[in-house]
Amino acid sequence: MIKLPSPEPLHRAISRFGSATVLVVGDFILDRFVNGVIERISPEAPIPVLHGRGETLAMGGAGNVVANIVSLGAAVIPVSVIGADEAGKNLMRMLGEFSVDTGGLAQDADRMTSSKSRFSALNQQVLRFDEEEIKPLGDAERATLVGHFREALARADIVILSDYGKGVLLDGVAGELISICREAGKPVLVDPKGSDYARYAGATAITPNRKELGEAVGRAVFADDEIEAAARQLISAHGFAFVVATRSEKGMSVVGADDARHIATQAREVFDVSGAGDTVIATFALALAAGADRVMAGSIANAAGGVVVGKRGTARLTIEELTGALFRSHGPVAHKDAILDAAAAARLVAAWKDEGLSVGFTNGCFDILHAGHVSLLHAARSQCDRLVLGLNSDASVRRLKGPGRPVNDQHDRACVLAALASVDAVVIFEEDTPLSLIEALSPDILVKGADYTVDQVVGADVVQKAGGRVVLVDLVAGKSTTGTIGRLRAGN
Repeated sequence: MIKLPSPEPLHRAISRFGSATVLVVGDFILDRFVNGVIERISPEAPIPVLHGRGETLAMGGAGNVVANIVSLGAAVIPVSVIGADEAGKNLMRMLGEFSVDTGGLAQDADRMTSSKSRFSALNQQVLRFDEEEIKPLGDAERATLVGHFREALARADIVILSDYGKGVLLDGVAGELISICREAGKPVLVDPKGSDYARYAGATAITPNRKELGEAVGRAVFADDEIEAAARQLISAHGFAFVVATRSEKGMSVVGADDARHIATQAREVFDVSGAGDTVIATFALALAAGADRVMAGSIANAAGGVVVGKRGTARLTIEELTGALFRSHGPVAHKDAILDAAAAARLVAAWKDEGLSVGFTNGCFDILHAGHVSLLHAARSQCDRLVLGLNSDASVRRLKGPGRPVNDQHDRACVLAALASVDAVVIFEEDTPLSLIEALSPDILVKGADYTVDQVVGADVVQKAGGRVVLVDLVAGKSTTGTIGRLRAGN
């Protein structure tokens, strides 16, 4: 069994999402949501009359994968063939609003863009109306798609094939694209459709849900050992490196030929599972592209799926929501996992604030930890729900204290501070003052020792202008690192 990854590597991977580029190929679908109320039965037939109160449009299928990748801050290249119809025009418009390059999307007058209209009353879906024509690509369409794919692959870090069974990946197209990826050494993930996974042979991984996994092996699968056996059967038969099986309330299983990890989901109210699989594969692909291993990627994707099932409609995910979900799933952050860079700390602070928690900040060199430091940090933590500590880097300490300092390097100082119960996160900063860090984190409360006055506290004006407050706490008399060093040198 593989050990569950700690939060810090997961957040390092998330911080690299912005440098990743994902190539998405598959069936683009227009999702239409019509909301209204039902107040009477039709006199024409024994059916309810829905009084429309508004409608919204969203990208579904491969389009929802694209939307999630954009929402998570990464670059995406969509490649497909859609119709030159009203639904296709709406998809192109929405992609343009996301600033996505649509050069790889061909529009064909002889092709129909799939669309799904969902009618709801009081948030309860009462009818779904699908408009589609399922047919494979013609020779010219296929040549165009493969040409666009080859050109885009050179710019991509990873590929997603989003198969909704509408025709784009039928008749060997999926297999041809997978072969091209293998030749180029690019990983390819497949969100599969149907029970014949031979057409995805050679893919890096497939991401079926539990029901789809069972259909692919011809038997129902429920328990962990059944999931593992089914996944390994597919790995052996079709050459996948691993299988990612989503299991609804059971979470997710990441299964390789020789190992497996079953990742429990967070308990949350489920409103709508529409598009949750799209979010999972988008997040999983981004995590792999950002350098995460498959278990880390599974943990990140599992947290992502847990967020979007709590939303209505075809939902997408933000970095802030993902960060908050990951920290909730791992519980309290401990020791070295609490040592963050500024970007990760900013996401964590935003997530804490979204949960209604107050965030405090204090800073210092903390060279040789003593009772005065511990008292200050305890007092600071008593003022807030979460405390972030800004720690001067070694270079910063030398500039402030002289060439003989620090006694302990920044790594050791950070590890000791992160182990304190009063400290929730430690961020090392290189500047002489923490002003930039305070501006980035925007804490609710800024804490310093009472040897300062408010007008002397760096960042006080920033916090106060944002509606926060500055707190000065009493220090323990006679306790200082400089004094400790002096006594050591004097032999006392």
